[in-house]
Amino acid sequence: MSEDLKHKTASGLAWGAVNSLMTQLLGVVIGIFLARLLSPGEYGMVGMLAIFSAIAGSLQESGFTAALTNLSKATHREYNAVFWFSSAVSVSLYLILYICSPLIAQYFHQPELVGLSHLMFASFVMAGIGTAHSAYMFRNMMNKEKAIMSVAALVVSGTVGITLAWMGYSYWSLAWQQFAYITVIDLGRLYYVRWLPSLKVDFAPIREMFGFSSKLLLTNIINQVNNNVLSVIFGRLFTPAVVGNFAQASKWNTMGHSIISGSIQQVAQPVLASVNEEEGRQVKIFRKMLRFAAFLSMPAMLGLASIADFVPLLLGEQWDDAVVLLRILCVSGAFMPLHTLYQNLFISHGRSDTYMWCILSQLLVQTGTILLFSAFGVTIMVAAYSVVLILWLGVWQWLARRLIGLHFREVAMDVCPFLLIAATCVGLGWGASVIVPHPALSIAVRIVVAALLYIIVMKVSGAQIFKECVQFLLKKNS
Repeated sequence: MSEDLKHKTASGLAWGAVNSLMTQLLGVVIGIFLARLLSPGEYGMVGMLAIFSAIAGSLQESGFTAALTNLSKATHREYNAVFWFSSAVSVSLYLILYICSPLIAQYFHQPELVGLSHLMFASFVMAGIGTAHSAYMFRNMMNKEKAIMSVAALVVSGTVGITLAWMGYSYWSLAWQQFAYITVIDLGRLYYVRWLPSLKVDFAPIREMFGFSSKLLLTNIINQVNNNVLSVIFGRLFTPAVVGNFAQASKWNTMGHSIISGSIQQVAQPVLASVNEEEGRQVKIFRKMLRFAAFLSMPAMLGLASIADFVPLLLGEQWDDAVVLLRILCVSGAFMPLHTLYQNLFISHGRSDTYMWCILSQLLVQTGTILLFSAFGVTIMVAAYSVVLILWLGVWQWLARRLIGLHFREVAMDVCPFLLIAATCVGLGWGASVIVPHPALSIAVRIVVAALLYIIVMKVSGAQIFKECVQFLLKKNS
């Protein structure tokens, strides 16, 4: 890796990590206040609508962020076309979903969803306006600016949500929180990207990019369905409280692995795309990113699984049922950053077709598995879903071998040591906490023991990725 690319990648990863870490930490603080003020049922009402907002978000973006990034040169013409296309799609989708809101409420047997959906769906109209600006920031790896935007948006939206929840506005506080977050993000994009659209609308660039972006669009929709399919099924079969407990567990799991996935997502495609003509070099860079992801995600997510009983301690006893679900999700969550890397590998090669079919197949298998195990209850359904998610990495690896010649043996050498060491350290931390009677102190012992053991093993074993991370941090602080 050239020094310039190495520095750019390291800086991008660092600011991506800062962005993810700060947003997740703020999200934790805000989430604690909201969860204490609201019930699982109130969370469940918003969770039932999440899939519609997620799919609408994919449609308005339509894969053009990745398409613009893969262009050798992106000009005003391309960004202007994306701006007007995304804005038009956002408004059209809002009108369609506004009309369909009674049908959505009828499906979930919750009449209150009609009015709630009108506000929640307004958020992605705001988001559509900033799609072109977001693509510009992604292409140019403006991760520092994105971190500042995210923190500001969380502070403002969190204040709005907590204030409204304290005043008794129930699930409406969550809807207004989402709207405020998107609005602040959009304002930040307009501030940092000094680009304005022109009234000369030319959709020719859309047609030129759509062959590539359309497959990403379909894949993103499939991804969103896949990520929210459990909430949709739970919302139909169970009470809002069950949906709320799952949504709470899923939120903490996502916050955990997103710290790593988010930092990787910021740089993986641009960096891999810059060397996709150099197969041997790309394999080397990809494996290094793989080791970085495993080095962080395995101890972080397995550790989070071991301390999942913090949820009722922080949020109240009404969230007891979320603990088991969180533990299960965290085990599969440890592998999510690896999924992110493989997906960006194929996108960087322009293989949106392979990416699409792999995600579609995963959705079909996971949905079939969920329905097959639905009679056994929520816990078994979530466990089966998580097992499929972990095993699907084998499919990604098989495809990666055909694409760049990456062998399973190499991946196992990069990932398994961190997995085994992390599991051992977390297990020893759990064992050390058994003798501690107080729940909060027991959790603290698990964290401290596991973290210290992991750092010691990394140091003694001379893990190269550990050395490089320490050197980078020391260099930043010097």
